[in-house]
Amino acid sequence: MKRILLLCTLLVVGSAVMAQDPAATEDWSMKPPKVDRNRMCKPPSDALVLFKWSSDLTNWKGRGGEARWATIINRMRVNGTGDIMTRDSFGDCQLHVEFRTPLFEKKLEGQGKGNSGVYLQSRYEVQVLDSYENETYYNGQAGSIYKQSSPLVNASRKPGKWQTYDIIFKAPRFHADGTLESPAVITVLHNGVLIQDRFEILGTSVYAGAPSYKAHGDAPLLLQDHGNKVQYRNIWIRKL
Repeated sequence: MKRILLLCTLLVVGSAVMAQDPAATEDWSMKPPKVDRNRMCKPPSDALVLFKWSSDLTNWKGRGGEARWATIINRMRVNGTGDIMTRDSFGDCQLHVEFRTPLFEKKLEGQGKGNSGVYLQSRYEVQVLDSYENETYYNGQAGSIYKQSSPLVNASRKPGKWQTYDIIFKAPRFHADGTLESPAVITVLHNGVLIQDRFEILGTSVYAGAPSYKAHGDAPLLLQDHGNKVQYRNIWIRKL
């Protein structure tokens, strides 16, 4: 009798599942656009290339003038002329940056060694530093969200070796009265290793004091001139 009841139950359940239309849970509302990720580490087909294998600084400007960083074939180098920033402004984005800290800075240490920074919206810093064998405060080493979040691991390569940051950034949102609706959120991969996992940024990166938010819209990407001869190449961005 129990076997008969069990069989009947399975038949009823099976009939109910078969009666459901699988098409009811298929989403055909928006076809994802096709994007080609080319070989040889080339940017995706829908990316805006900010600096590639050339010496072209067309997409960049300095504070109050032209960008004056040194360019050597396929890279640009910090040279003491100040920060540079993109001419275009960005909000939510995917960003790829390649950088190289100087090889000959053996006498320097801590924050004085290979220091630069990638600033999303000119405000939120992903620290660039020689952190291969160089001790400093952990929320200021390479891959940190400066003074806010230490990297999950240290994925740094030796100075003189090219390294990559791949960043997914969601910009903060503000209410009409300027108060914060939702904070910026950032994910960072350093040399292909996850080091920041959807961290909610606390506000503008500052050297001293507590970070805070002030309402703003889209803003340029900024690369910091901290006095060290850090090099950059193959920089591209996708608006999300």
